[in-house]
Amino acid sequence: MRKSDGLLKLLGLCLLAGVLVAGLLFPVVGAAGVMSNQASETVDDMSSELADVPPPLVTNVTDAQGNRIATLYEQYRIPTASDEISEAMKWAMISVEDRRFYQHRGVDWKGTLRAAISTSTGNTQGASTLTQQYVKNYLINVVYRGNELGQQKAQEVSIARKLKEARIAIQLETKMSKEQILTGYLNVVEFSRKIYGIGAAARSYFGTTPDKLNAAQAALLAGMVNNPPKFDPWNHPEAATERRNWVLEKMVENRKLAPEDARRIAAQDLGVLPDGPEKPASNCVGAGPGNGFFCQYVEDYLIQSGLTKDEIYTGGWTIRTTMDQKANNEAKRAAEEQVDKTEDNVANTLSLVRPGKERHEVVALAANRDYGPDKEQGETFYALPSGIYNKEGAGSSYKVFTAAAALQQGVAGIYDTIQTPSFHVSNVFTSGRKPGCPQVGRGTWAYCVKNSSPNYPSSNTLQGALQTSPNTGFVILEEKAGMGPVVDMASKLGLRDTMASNMYGRQVKPDSEDWRANRSQHDWFGPDENSPGQGSFTLGPSPVSGLEMANVAATIMSGGMWCPPTPIAEITDRNGKKVPFNEKPCERVVDEGLANTLAVGMSKDDLPGGTAARAASTVDWTRPMLGKTGTTQNNGSASFIGATPQLAGAAMVFRPDGGSGGLCYHGVGNVTSKGCVNANMFGGKTPAQTWFSAVSKILEGEPVEPLPQSDPRYEHM
Repeated sequence: MRKSDGLLKLLGLCLLAGVLVAGLLFPVVGAAGVMSNQASETVDDMSSELADVPPPLVTNVTDAQGNRIATLYEQYRIPTASDEISEAMKWAMISVEDRRFYQHRGVDWKGTLRAAISTSTGNTQGASTLTQQYVKNYLINVVYRGNELGQQKAQEVSIARKLKEARIAIQLETKMSKEQILTGYLNVVEFSRKIYGIGAAARSYFGTTPDKLNAAQAALLAGMVNNPPKFDPWNHPEAATERRNWVLEKMVENRKLAPEDARRIAAQDLGVLPDGPEKPASNCVGAGPGNGFFCQYVEDYLIQSGLTKDEIYTGGWTIRTTMDQKANNEAKRAAEEQVDKTEDNVANTLSLVRPGKERHEVVALAANRDYGPDKEQGETFYALPSGIYNKEGAGSSYKVFTAAAALQQGVAGIYDTIQTPSFHVSNVFTSGRKPGCPQVGRGTWAYCVKNSSPNYPSSNTLQGALQTSPNTGFVILEEKAGMGPVVDMASKLGLRDTMASNMYGRQVKPDSEDWRANRSQHDWFGPDENSPGQGSFTLGPSPVSGLEMANVAATIMSGGMWCPPTPIAEITDRNGKKVPFNEKPCERVVDEGLANTLAVGMSKDDLPGGTAARAASTVDWTRPMLGKTGTTQNNGSASFIGATPQLAGAAMVFRPDGGSGGLCYHGVGNVTSKGCVNANMFGGKTPAQTWFSAVSKILEGEPVEPLPQSDPRYEHM
């Protein structure tokens, strides 16, 4: 722990300790006696409200190697020790705010009584010492930050408040030295624009450190604390100049500055940085266009894990993430290489997770679009790689769930032959009216499905079907395995938030009359007393999270162990202690032999004849892997999930702003939705190309690891 961090916390604790026992030492002096009982009650009430409330500090978010990628804060504050503050700064503040600071014992009674009498007659006067102002600023900026009523009470114009403040100040001076009080005040006070404390002010206003502040700079900053917005040097330079020069006069009166120096400084300009205060962004925008999506997922993940945004933004924590900067850079490059960032209504994302039986660490979250507020420049705040923003679905990548359920239910082994006719009329599932489908009831028609081309053989092994992706074969497997096990498998393998969301990809609204809103995807696709379920599920037609699809691949490659996709390596507080948070434990969701056999079953997609073979060949891919492409109806979105033993991921291309129509692929870097007439996007194009382009670079130089061995129990049924 830095000594300045510890000092700042000590100052806060001393203040609070002083509050708790202040009532014992408050003297009854002259006119103050009539208010002593009221003041005592007020202090006692206030002390019961206080706890160990440390000043808000900046939380740093780092990559896995500890390199800072973002700062999160409500108050930009850099803790600063007394010996890190220039004498010019200290004397400027004392001269303008409390010239007798080193003579009084917390309260200037003559000034306080004069102010109290003046206030009682309708006039208001100050007369607060620096110690009293420290108390007031601590209450306003720390204890009651975000509490408008509490802040109003801490600065109301009343005798009771003045006496309460005086009482605490007296006790504070029995616990802290003058230097500690002055330093505490300089660390807590506001300097406008979310800048608090002299450390942050020196850096933001002048690009320097507090120990190097000269008389001119110190006078400007000391003058600001009286009314930070009014004396903001960029918004109100004339007022700031007048106020600075007045502080210089006070320093001369206090014999801390020579008159000729004051005159020379008064003729100078303010000397602040020309383009406004230099301070880091206060949220994930500071992570930049490439790292912002990861930073946003960190914040979302921690809030879902039980921490609050206030804790995250004020705790002064160090959040070391699992982000691999090289992997994230390559993911960003590949996503943007395939789809231009400013392309209207086309998002291309890549989410990468490290498989494992104890953790699934997220290493990269990227999109072709930049993270930020300017949509015209291709920026967005939507959590495209991690949230449920692909509203049209992952397409045939969902066939993985049907295959896993078929293995689990004993319907077919990975090397068994399954039927893959060119057209199939389901005897189990029903749907709305479609050309060529027979009516099976009043307003009800059979569910009919065909393959994407007539060139498929009428039968294939389950492994071969995963490689070539015929639609009919997997609907037939759904009929045999049952929709309950198929839909459950999606949740088990990784689509936890996805399957719990509604058909808009949002939180379920049970009271809604809209069927898309009032049920979860799990309930909509799964069977109930009135329906065997929806056979279209295996074709992946519903909203889905790219990160969760990446985690599906990680679960399979981890021998059937599901773990939450975590972005957190470690969190430490301002004192270096670990911050606990609730992270869901890993679960065995399928038998290890089943998962290993499924991985082998998915190992042909990158080979000749596979739907991702062409994309793999462009990077000369030779590593053993599992993979599965997917394309939705009318080519409106497409996906690819893939994994090696070291890295799993999912790439998706979709229309983030919604609308109807498909996506047109005109070659690498040229994908459009606007004016797309003959949609021709497939999972083997942009998504697979994105995945292979990034992962081949990320794993360059890494050892080639084999896939797990299949289990004979799941090879043939």
